[in-house]
Amino acid sequence: MTMGAGVQGAMIIVGAIVLGVVIVMRAAEQPQDYISWAVFAALLVSGSTTILQAVRLWRFGSGHILIMGTSGAFLAACVAALVNGGPALMATLIVASSLMQFLIGMNLSLTRRIFIPVVTGTVIMLIAATVMPIAFSLLDAVEPGQPVEGAMASAAVTLAITGGLILRAPPSLRLWSPVIGIAAGTATSAVFGLYDTSIITEAAWFGAPFQEWPGLSLDIGAEFWALLPAFAMVTAVGAIETLGDGVAIQRVSRRNPPAPDFRVAQGAINADGVGNLLSGLAGTVPNTTYSSSVAMVEITGVGARRVGVVIGLTFILFAFFPKVSAILVAIPSPVAGAYMTVLIGLLFVQGMKIVINDGVDHRKAAIIGLAFWAGAGFTNGQIFGESFGDGFMSLLLENGMTGGAIVALIMVLFLEVTSQRRKKLRLDGGPEGFSQLRDFLQEFASNSKWSEDAASRLTLVGEEALSGLLAENGTEPDEGRRTVVSVRGVGTAAELEFVSGPADGNLEDRLAVLGESPEITDENELSYRLLRHYAAAVRHSKYYGLDIVTVHVDQRAE
Repeated sequence: MTMGAGVQGAMIIVGAIVLGVVIVMRAAEQPQDYISWAVFAALLVSGSTTILQAVRLWRFGSGHILIMGTSGAFLAACVAALVNGGPALMATLIVASSLMQFLIGMNLSLTRRIFIPVVTGTVIMLIAATVMPIAFSLLDAVEPGQPVEGAMASAAVTLAITGGLILRAPPSLRLWSPVIGIAAGTATSAVFGLYDTSIITEAAWFGAPFQEWPGLSLDIGAEFWALLPAFAMVTAVGAIETLGDGVAIQRVSRRNPPAPDFRVAQGAINADGVGNLLSGLAGTVPNTTYSSSVAMVEITGVGARRVGVVIGLTFILFAFFPKVSAILVAIPSPVAGAYMTVLIGLLFVQGMKIVINDGVDHRKAAIIGLAFWAGAGFTNGQIFGESFGDGFMSLLLENGMTGGAIVALIMVLFLEVTSQRRKKLRLDGGPEGFSQLRDFLQEFASNSKWSEDAASRLTLVGEEALSGLLAENGTEPDEGRRTVVSVRGVGTAAELEFVSGPADGNLEDRLAVLGESPEITDENELSYRLLRHYAAAVRHSKYYGLDIVTVHVDQRAE
């Protein structure tokens, strides 16, 4: 059963891994020998990191089935690097940017106010807008003398069947829609003579093209510094996407899903960083976690980690059978372009969902609108298109994702700097700590002109949140760890944040259990029930070495 589930999962994903690499290489007009190496290396790295995600070594890996594969977010950046400096420049940029992913993984709690949903969602939409022209350019890409009608028919069949299955197929068949669509499109292209079978016949049954490794470039010039921000930003966005996958996989892998454990997400991001580092050293396109892993686990009901190990081993096995990979490498460009059009279209919607689910007010709408269209303008050369010439700024801003991301970050940082400052208090524990917290919150309520009832409710919630956090740490209030409390006004509510040492339990889980238990069976539950009743929202985020509890209290009584 494990082998069957693992091989099936690998078959669903392997096409995306190979085609992602092929599309980048063909768009940058790279030779076939290098394409073969890049595909081999991508399968090897994807397989190794999929295993790492499943087994979880120290702080590397999620301990869940998170399949790794070629990252669509890097397509435009990798094409630009290949065109401007070749494989060695691309490899060096990937290695350099992978270090940022390790920094994010280790310090995930510190980035929570910068890489907020409005930024990550907008950047994902910009990635789609930047990559889509590449996909469109492949739809009619044929060799001289080959019929353009064949390209149109192949692309149309791929789009129609893939889209039709996504719209109407049952969930179990929907996972296979890209595979079926690509197969149908390839069969159509063969009718018009577009499917080059010589690539398959010339490929060896077993082997590895080690002699095609491009190496790294130590010649760091203007092209490197101009493209590094794009790679760094895509790496950061990839880390945030992996964060989402790391949270979602916990929800579908348990019969009774617990509150998200961000240590799992940190492990997933660190493993993602290992994948990018290995991809750079190997000279292939970076990889990332595939969100389809979550859908696959949810549909099949299989969450066993050993299945992830089998999937990774299957990828590695495919890497050493060039003839199997050649079947995918030989897929015509119009079919690959049609597949990429569907994939990037869904990626754009994913970015939209991220910003919409977070709520859109007039401030977020301004950030999204200005950043997205600024990025689109830079991509099309319509914003200062010829003003920068061919220098550093031209290379930096010709990738619209970079320009749009810069605009979004500047606006978010402006909001953070100009928003109401957080008032902070350090607590050392003991009864004095509760007294200090009480005075601290009363002062905030007084300065904010809250009513007496609202101030009492705020104080009560703060005390119960602190008491609950200390209880989850397994300590008595007079033995508590050092805790930093901050508060700021958010509209008609107050946002309380408690930052403390790691807790064994989770407040969210405890509050969820209380919702199912109408009777008080333990006197300690009274504190949790008060918190659950009076707080508008409670979120407990667990990181390595750090726990952050965020509580919202509305000054208006329900």
